[in-house]
Amino acid sequence: MPRVNRTFVFVLLLASSCAFLLFQLYYYRNYVSKVRGGTPRSGMMCCQNLKKFLALAQFFRLPLFLADSAALALLSQDALRQRDRAMREPHCSFLCAGRPITSFALPASQWQLSVSAPPSGSGFLLENTPGHPVLGCCSTCPSLQVVLLYERSGGYLWHGALRLKATADPSFAPFRLLDYGRHAGAYDRSAPELLLTVVDGLDVRVPRNISRFLVQRQEARFLECRYHDARSFLQLYPDDSSAAAVEFRRKAKVLLRLAAQTLGRLDIPFWISSGTCLGWYRQCGVISYSRDVDIGIFISDFRPQITTAFRDAGMSLKHQFGKVEDSLELSFLGEDVKLDIFFFYRDGDVVWNGGTQAKSGRKFKYVFPSFSLCWAELLEVKVRVPCETLDYVMANYGGTWSVPVKSWDWKSSPSNVIENGVWPVAEWAGLIQVY
Repeated sequence: MPRVNRTFVFVLLLASSCAFLLFQLYYYRNYVSKVRGGTPRSGMMCCQNLKKFLALAQFFRLPLFLADSAALALLSQDALRQRDRAMREPHCSFLCAGRPITSFALPASQWQLSVSAPPSGSGFLLENTPGHPVLGCCSTCPSLQVVLLYERSGGYLWHGALRLKATADPSFAPFRLLDYGRHAGAYDRSAPELLLTVVDGLDVRVPRNISRFLVQRQEARFLECRYHDARSFLQLYPDDSSAAAVEFRRKAKVLLRLAAQTLGRLDIPFWISSGTCLGWYRQCGVISYSRDVDIGIFISDFRPQITTAFRDAGMSLKHQFGKVEDSLELSFLGEDVKLDIFFFYRDGDVVWNGGTQAKSGRKFKYVFPSFSLCWAELLEVKVRVPCETLDYVMANYGGTWSVPVKSWDWKSSPSNVIENGVWPVAEWAGLIQVY
């Protein structure tokens, strides 16, 4: 029997032991650590890819900031512990946030034309969807959405809805789960003010006031004017080009901007209502023969300072009807154009605003289906409109809303008007004030 080489046996045993130890290490890192709450390899890989992505942004000098609502919500809830955690835990506790896509944003003017594709060797692929470039790297890591914010003529930031090109690969990323792009959005130009901080061990810009940004994000939905339908309407009913009509449009623009600024300082949301809303929806402008500007405010947003604020802005109070509890209406005058403010009351699944005839004390109620608010632009001013605009317009003007009517009686012409009694004569002095 041949003699066994003891050195060979020792080497064989040593190699087997090393292989077994490597297997145990592999098994622990990929299975046991997940059960015990350790850092999975995919988390480390995601963190490395985010670090690489932010390095690319720095390479192109792009002022990216974190805009992902899930990640920002986690940061907002855990801000006090975030700094210490970032040092102890290098994996993605916040930036990945369990989502298949992480969203960043930057001004569109900074998205350089040279960023047509990531540098070779970066490990990223680019799906350059208009306004929403999406980068992908691997199937186990989140895709990265870059939201381009454009500055509109109304002095606010805007991003469009996501529209995939015909050549886009639908399997490239879960486009339906994008944080941005399901609809267009609008934000204040001054927001967000950015702060450079450390998130998951990475240098990242975030909004300084995260809570405010998240509120804006939640209320950002933007409706574009129906330009195609407006052109068709104006072909049938050409716009009035007389000097008086042009002057009214100029004054209405000044008045609307002044109202937006005044109510904005009081943090009171408003929307364009009645004929002003009809003009935006029907012809992307104002109705020149209406001779006033109409806005709505929910009574829950009423502030006693409203009258003083408009007077300080150079407007005079023309009349005040009703009271906070019932049918409140304010009217101001600026540059010979009237601004009517109607206060709306919620009542179950409908909302209503009141009207008062000064000479008789008669009360009227105008009933609308419930609605939510969206941003829009009118006369280069960022304003709100009912998101369910057609329902709102039809409630007020009926099925013939698309046909101009120059003879209009506010007490009988609206489709949704209801007589609502008479103010007691003894209360007229406080409820019917004309200046």
